[in-house]
Amino acid sequence: MEICRTSAELRSHIAWLRRQGLSIGLVPTMGYLHAGHMALVERAARDADRVVVSIFVNPTQFGDPADLEKYPRDTERDLAMLREAGVEAVFLPSVEVVYPEGSETIVETMRLANVLHGEVREGHFRGVATVVAKLFNLVQPDLACFGEKDYQQLQVIRQMVRDLHFPLEIIGCPTVREADGLAMSSRNVRLSPEDRAAALVLNRSLDRAEALCAAGATVEEITAEVATMIQSEPRSHLRAVDVTEAVSLRPVSGKPSGPLALMISAEFGGVLLIDQIEVTP
Repeated sequence: MEICRTSAELRSHIAWLRRQGLSIGLVPTMGYLHAGHMALVERAARDADRVVVSIFVNPTQFGDPADLEKYPRDTERDLAMLREAGVEAVFLPSVEVVYPEGSETIVETMRLANVLHGEVREGHFRGVATVVAKLFNLVQPDLACFGEKDYQQLQVIRQMVRDLHFPLEIIGCPTVREADGLAMSSRNVRLSPEDRAAALVLNRSLDRAEALCAAGATVEEITAEVATMIQSEPRSHLRAVDVTEAVSLRPVSGKPSGPLALMISAEFGGVLLIDQIEVTP
């Protein structure tokens, strides 16, 4: 497995793969890998000859410096997991490589980046779009895989790819969950046992929302029920409940006539968790 720490090393290896006529699948990550990440790697390997994974904790998508500092890291463990999975190459850059001195260019989807979770986490999706655009430019993959758990992020990236004419396919992969239903996240390791147990209210509330949707409830009724369930858990601090049109993330009201995206975010012991589900009435 090739480990590339500079853009020159990465481009050189990509060029070598291309000379062999091989297709490339990219899986961008911030490291501290779990089964959810490895499912993305497995999915990329199905449709591409070689898989490239990036490990980079992107500072521009963190609004709170303390949150960035606390983000879990274990590079050696990550590399061992990727090596065992047969990954071709890992891009492991420093901040200075990704954001050279004097960098001032950003990429932003003007509407999608500033609604819903974007209102709660100002600048977050600007940072995501900018770093992902850089990775697409460096790797020039044929496809890239992203988890559906970060539903708004997935739509932001798809919009960016359409708008900027990136010649690649974006593949959304289903959320991978723990046996008890908690969505897998690198942040879960920061939860205390009590907060870990309390966080199960997220998945339960989404199950309830899906049942309400199937029963013909209005968007307003679904939103209120989910918010009440999460707020009834004493250890939770609700940040947002959003029920929108799927994909476009545009507001919707009354009884829905098409697919919905249900997205929630809440803090448990100061750890921000998100979850989502897409449902059809």
